[in-house]
Amino acid sequence: MRSVEPGSLELVSGRGHYERVVTALLGAQRSVWIATANLKELMVEDRELALGRRRGFRSVLEVFERLSRRGVELRILHAGFPSRAFREHFDRQRALIEGGLELRMCPRVHLKTVIVDGELLYLGSANWTGAGLGAKGGDRRNFELGIVTRDEVMLDEVQALYEHLWRGRPCARCDLRDRCEAPLA
Repeated sequence: MRSVEPGSLELVSGRGHYERVVTALLGAQRSVWIATANLKELMVEDRELALGRRRGFRSVLEVFERLSRRGVELRILHAGFPSRAFREHFDRQRALIEGGLELRMCPRVHLKTVIVDGELLYLGSANWTGAGLGAKGGDRRNFELGIVTRDEVMLDEVQALYEHLWRGRPCARCDLRDRCEAPLA
């Protein structure tokens, strides 16, 4: 076990998830890799939509559409079927349908991580939901806790695990293979 440099981890909770994690992925230049147990529609703030109102919102899938068109690699590894709202918004984003957002499902995925541009890592309890990532109001948010870091060794280790799962390496020996909708192997 390796110790982490002092000051290289930032603790996030509540709205901090949105401010650090979601804001970082909105500015992604190369890649966004997400792992989550639950995959639901996520509405994000959009200043362009506000037009005199306090805040305007749009589906994060519209943001992913823009990122995809700029060549940003987008991956989501998730445990269960996406919510109906997620699927409906996804189906309206042509670039995502045509492969701009890769989705892979494994019922054993329970880790929650977001990796942006291979430079910023979130590890924590928050699923890919508005309540989990602090996008909901304070009285509707889950109580979540996580860390954000740019530590290269941690990034390398988490990306290696993500890639291992993404490629379906554990699928051949998995006890759930017979009941899995689409084994990754």
